[in-house]
Parts: sequence; C-alpha cells; structure tokens
Amino acid sequence: MPAESLQDVWFRFKHRGDSRARDTLIDNYTYLVKITAGRIAGGVPPSLDREDLVSAGVIGLIRAVDQFDASRQVKFETYAIALIRGAILELLRGEDWAPRSVRDKIKLLERTYAQVEMRLGRPGTDEEIAGVLGLAVDGLHKMLSEVAQASVLSLDETLFSSEPDTALRVVDTVEDNSGHSDTLRSVEKRERRHALTRAITRLPEREHLVLSLYYYEGLTFKEIGRILKVSESRVFQLHQQAMMRLRGYLAADRDLFSE
Repeated sequence: MPAESLQDVWFRFKHRGDSRARDTLIDNYTYLVKITAGRIAGGVPPSLDREDLVSAGVIGLIRAVDQFDASRQVKFETYAIALIRGAILELLRGEDWAPRSVRDKIKLLERTYAQVEMRLGRPGTDEEIAGVLGLAVDGLHKMLSEVAQASVLSLDETLFSSEPDTALRVVDTVEDNSGHSDTLRSVEKRERRHALTRAITRLPEREHLVLSLYYYEGLTFKEIGRILKVSESRVFQLHQQAMMRLRGYLAADRDLFSE
C-alpha cells in the first residue's frame, strides 16, 4: 500500500475531523518550531530556557494546524512560522525582561530615524543618523546590536494592536485569492496589508532585501551575510534598522492597527 501523502492527511483532518491526522500533521511540522525558536533564542538572555520558547512555539504550531485554510494561496510553512514566532514573542513580551534603558534607546532610535527622514525627504544613512545622535558610525552599529538583542523585534510581532483579530503579521502581506466576500474585517485587514506593503517599499534597498530574504526566503542572518558580503552581526543591525523605520512609517496609519 503506497505511503499516504501530506495532502491526504490534510484532507482527513480538515474534511473528516480525524484527530489522528491532526497529530500526524503536528508531528510532521515540529521542525518549524525548532528552527523558529533557534532563530529567536540568540536574542534572549540565558535566564530564559530555550525549552520554554519551544513550548510556546508548539502552541503556535497547533494553532496554525487548526486554523490553516489551504484556499488562501499561502504555503502552510509560511503561515505556521508566523504563528509560531508570534506565540514565542507573546511569551517574551509577558516576561518583560528588557531593561528600561534599552527601551529608552529603542524609542530614541525610532524617533531619530523618523526625524532625519522627514528633514531629508529620504531614509537617512548610517552616517546621518549617527551624526544626529552624536555618535560615530561604529557607535550607532553597537547601539543597534544592543537594542536588537533585547527587543527581538519581528515583522510577525503585532505592530500596534495586542488583539489577535487586528494583528498584522507578514503572512497578511500575501494576497488572498480565495474569492471570499469582503466583510468589514477583511477590508480592514486588506488596508493594513497595503499599509505594510507601502512601508516596506520605502525602505533602503539593502534593508528591503534583508527582510525579503529573512521572512520570505527563510534564510538565516549568516546566509544573508554571505549574499551581501557583510558579517552576520551587520545583517542583524540592518534588520533592526528596518524595524525602526517601519514602525515610524506606520505611525500615520496607527488607527488601522488598533481597536
């Protein structure tokens, strides 16, 4: 008897409610939890047990299996990683382990990136941002690394809203071709998706590329560094810069991201 395909397992679960098929799917995609937890673990203090991150990630995976709708034209892996990462980040936010001084630096950086871009009409360079902060470029890079280690900012983290129904994650930037009718909620979600897409296109080329390779291609910072011919830590900094700019770009659309 030929081995059952994953498509068959999905059919048994979604159309027949087979609990054994559900367990099979969860077991099959557990590797996504390990990969995602591993990528986030490097940015959290050693006092937090990696197994806690994995446990939170499993909850996100189970939620993904239960909620996945194949008609949305989204790969399950893309959808699942978004929910897994979101569940892990929810755990980290609950721990609230980032020092006040680091949170102050994050706010200072976000404000500086926004002010420089408003003044120049384009994204500020490292030299321009560092100059406003009264730092050398190396000092700016060090500051970015410090706050990135503590903030674990992610495109899949809710940008403004803490409510699941209004959260915007990277999976929401994928077009929904299911043909479902537009309810008020779907219209709002589409507008949030468009706002994020517009914000991403405003990013400097290298930051845009880092986000694309990291979130859409699933590459690690080390692999992206090889492509860009820069160090892994520099890719980490570029990712953090992109997050700072995105939050500033989306401030004008804050109403879209809150109840």
